[in-house]
Amino acid sequence: MTRRLRPVGLGFTEDAPTRLVFTARASAAPDAVYRALAEEVTGWPSWFRAVTLARPTGGGGGREVRLMGGVRFRETVMAADPGRRYAYRVDETNVPAVRALLEEWLLTPEDRSPGSAPAPGTPAPGTPAAPGTAGTPAAPGAAAPGTLVRWTFAADGPPAFRLALAAARPGLGHSFRTAVRTLDARLAARTRG
Repeated sequence: MTRRLRPVGLGFTEDAPTRLVFTARASAAPDAVYRALAEEVTGWPSWFRAVTLARPTGGGGGREVRLMGGVRFRETVMAADPGRRYAYRVDETNVPAVRALLEEWLLTPEDRSPGSAPAPGTPAPGTPAAPGTAGTPAAPGAAAPGTLVRWTFAADGPPAFRLALAAARPGLGHSFRTAVRTLDARLAARTRG
């Protein structure tokens, strides 16, 4: 059964009762990552394994998304700032108990050119990347734009729902990091091809 959720604004990413925030690095530039997120919506299933269908609705002002297991969402795009941010609110879903849900993807350029200061959380040269990051550092002497991708999953629901989301955090994080790695590999292959 499809249910309507409470409409929330972009501020919900800061004040939602449950906020799950994940980060990953991509070697692709923010504009390329943004295009895959916001302009090539139908391509999501090719890089985000949990997504089985994604298509724009309302002339691009909304989305219809289906996930593995039969989960369905009808969404409103709340922010589409090229190269910087893509956010959407779930308006209708068949997920029980959820009252409000908003997801935001923030894209921050990472200058990986020689002599540039590393972005916060970036390992020192020669150190392996921290667990939970995606992408690979640029070769020494090469300038690579790179992107820090930050995904915020903001939700509201009864205590049992919030507890279930907290338990799902490791799986959601793994799914996100895998998706960013897969997307980054696809974008790199596109650039080489």
